[in-house]
Amino acid sequence: MKERDKQRHANDPTNLAGSSLASSTSTHRFLRQPTQSRWDRLWEVVSPSSPKVSLKIFSTGSCRHPEWVTIRGGSLRSIRIPALFACIEHPEAGAVLFDTGYAERFFRETDPFPEKLYRMVTPVDFEQGQSAAERLIAVGVNPSDIRHIIVSHFHADHVAGLRDFPNAQFFYEREALDSMRRLKGIGAVKRGFLPGLLPDDFDQRARPFSPESRIEVPHDLLPGFPFRRITDVLGDGSLLAVDLPGHAYGQIGLLLRTEQGPVLLCADAAWSAVAYRENRPPSGLAGIIMPDRKAYAASFRALRQLHEAFPELTIIASHCPEAERLYTTGSEEV
Repeated sequence: MKERDKQRHANDPTNLAGSSLASSTSTHRFLRQPTQSRWDRLWEVVSPSSPKVSLKIFSTGSCRHPEWVTIRGGSLRSIRIPALFACIEHPEAGAVLFDTGYAERFFRETDPFPEKLYRMVTPVDFEQGQSAAERLIAVGVNPSDIRHIIVSHFHADHVAGLRDFPNAQFFYEREALDSMRRLKGIGAVKRGFLPGLLPDDFDQRARPFSPESRIEVPHDLLPGFPFRRITDVLGDGSLLAVDLPGHAYGQIGLLLRTEQGPVLLCADAAWSAVAYRENRPPSGLAGIIMPDRKAYAASFRALRQLHEAFPELTIIASHCPEAERLYTTGSEEV
């Protein structure tokens, strides 16, 4: 296949198995032949027959912050920070979402005070056609067919699109929402929570992780693996949640087993690949929104450990400009 044809195939939005993640340059480690024998041991502990999935990444608008806030040693200039979500194609469950990013509803919810403070501190750029539902429709996925949405945490830029999926159940760490719901007024805004973004029947469709879904990882099973507990989200070993708290209450990441190799969707445990590669966490000012800075530091160290111990693992942060360039369909130039 000619190089031009390869690129056209990689950018085909109907190619759920490989279009987004196969669109990076040949030097990116996701295209390297993975050494999966180590990871196979992890999935065999969970389920010997755990299926492999495919992955597609989308952008749902962006916000702006000074670079020095998001990464240690950053410049004073304002940078664009994308809001990404993932669509995971599962052989039985169909399309499974990891978060939903921004949606038009975010602006309505931040019109009154004190919610308006959220938009003042975090200016958001969003255009029609960029919501999760609209992105999926553009590639032939009906939002009404989505039955599973995994929520990494309940900040507005991760849940603003939930109402657009009327038949989905919501999977999440119980603490992530219970802790948010105890907050009111400015306290809730400070933690990035807008309760009006949740569907009216959210509690009827909520599926917080059950104790039965927890799995203890043997200490010597995967040397260098920093998590002692994982959560089997769908019960078949395909999607494994890991605890990455600190940035938000009960934040989780999601480990996927794909044909191209293992992938970790790390949510906001880091805001960019540069951050965890170069050990440059966000500034102290970013800690204002964090409920637990020590827990965030531990989660960030876990990412660093994974990056160093498992070069075959692709880590995708929800606000990473590099991930948007490499993996999203129809993304804008950054």
